[in-house]
Amino acid sequence: MRVTLIRHTKVAVPPGTCYGWSDVPLADTFEEEAEIPRRALQTMTIDHAWTSPLTRAWKLAEYCGFPHATPDPRLREMHMGTWEMQRYDDIQDEALQRWYDDYMHLPATGGESFPILRQRVGEFLNDLRAMPYRHVAVFTHAGVIVAAGLHVGLFPETDAFAHQPPCGGMMDIWL
Repeated sequence: MRVTLIRHTKVAVPPGTCYGWSDVPLADTFEEEAEIPRRALQTMTIDHAWTSPLTRAWKLAEYCGFPHATPDPRLREMHMGTWEMQRYDDIQDEALQRWYDDYMHLPATGGESFPILRQRVGEFLNDLRAMPYRHVAVFTHAGVIVAAGLHVGLFPETDAFAHQPPCGGMMDIWL
């Protein structure tokens, strides 16, 4: 099964803001950015679409022609706990530097670790693998896309985040 993963477009939060599970507004450039995946998806035969329940993902699904995409909470971005909606430069938490040093393994204070994100994304993909579709679309977030790429062995963990698509970008994996 081909899985086309689509990252949400840019958001309207100050640069450097930690916004994992927070439902944040889209940038004013939404329609311009959303045209790129919309046009690409129009050339494909998509059997079904899923979306993160966060607004920045499902609005893109809707814009791209999938107003009935199935929301799945496993497709949310990594939960950043008490750091949500704070600028990284303003976070007063001694755990922040440890997280910077090992963000692939340690959780944000009160939040998730990347291994927990990988587990829930892996569970979603394993469930998807059992479905009878040939090509599906998944509207989601950078962390989820990286976790999906790792799940199928597309790239190594050592440079995983170097493979995240830009906002509005797409990546294909095969199950």
